[in-house]
Amino acid sequence: MQTIQEYIPVTKAKNDFLDLIRKIGGSDDAIAITKNGIPEAVLISMKKFNSLLETLDILSDEKAMQSIRNSIKEAKAGKWVDFGKVFSE
Repeated sequence: MQTIQEYIPVTKAKNDFLDLIRKIGGSDDAIAITKNGIPEAVLISMKKFNSLLETLDILSDEKAMQSIRNSIKEAKAGKWVDFGKVFSE
């Protein structure tokens, strides 16, 4: 699990906002914005945000999750399908 890389007071975040946007852009980093020393918000890149939404989508799809669970059980049981069989015509 990824953790917060940096904690920044809200006043500093306000003053350095453009620099923070440049720093976070395209990365997987997360920066917590604090108010009175307590984390109140998190700044992440759009790429990371979209990735989180996609993950939530998959996790909330019961059919997809059941398929993943079944695949994991089959893999643990050694039930592998040959690559050529999967993609042969």
